[in-house]
Amino acid sequence: MRLLSYLLDGEARYGAAVAGGVVDLTKRIGRDYSDVKALIAANALADAQEAIAGQEPDYALDKLVLLPPVLAPEKLWCIGVNYAERNAEYKDNSDLPKYPSLFVRSMSSMTGSGQPLEKPKVSDQLDYEGELVIVIGQGGRHIPREQAWSHIFGMTLCNEGTIRDWLRHGKFNVTQGKNFDRSGSIGPWIVTADELDPRGPHDIITRVNGEVRQQDTTERLMFPFDFIISYLSTFATLKPGDMIVTGTPTGAGARFDPPRWLKVGDVVEVESSRIGVLRNTVAAEQ
Repeated sequence: MRLLSYLLDGEARYGAAVAGGVVDLTKRIGRDYSDVKALIAANALADAQEAIAGQEPDYALDKLVLLPPVLAPEKLWCIGVNYAERNAEYKDNSDLPKYPSLFVRSMSSMTGSGQPLEKPKVSDQLDYEGELVIVIGQGGRHIPREQAWSHIFGMTLCNEGTIRDWLRHGKFNVTQGKNFDRSGSIGPWIVTADELDPRGPHDIITRVNGEVRQQDTTERLMFPFDFIISYLSTFATLKPGDMIVTGTPTGAGARFDPPRWLKVGDVVEVESSRIGVLRNTVAAEQ
């Protein structure tokens, strides 16, 4: 099942992407589950599947303003330096990491598929980072690695857009450069784990104006999904709807010589063959 959130007449709604469009779940089961997060928390995927059975689409997908699939996760975790060769890109002669690099983003830094990515007024260094995202279904604390897969509700995509020159404003963090409003995107939908085995392998590719910039597979992750879930839950309780952005491959714009920053009008596409395409055009901050 492909679950998505969208605006309709200024109201946030949710539905399922099907052949030919979108079935609106807000009017069919919204009285019980107000949004995708509530559906996940109630373990009510079967209700959603029943609600769309035999239904014709209510709306054409291209007529909707898409939002990130989960509108208000308690936590949006981001994993850094997770694909093979990523550590070498830093050219600091450091050993491979023993533990994941980790930071958090606010949802105000994210927009939906098809919506503008915002190049801020204060920087010309907007960069792309195509990533796979795991969405937590069953929450928990101290989750054993061997049980981690059962805690994944589904997967989506992220362009973890970054303002590079703001990453080092502070001595110990990257928070500023990772949290500019509307600098990144998530979507277009969550593909649920009953249709998409999170164990993979999963491919990931990023294109800028049709040119492939990043391409890799989860077979080359240093910290696989099950390790990440077990590790995070060691110190924090994972909640239904939490999203974990699992790392970007080599080839971000900052790694070229000279760097290749995103410009107004550029089109960024993040794709995984079993999920779909997250597509955004860069616009200037107003």
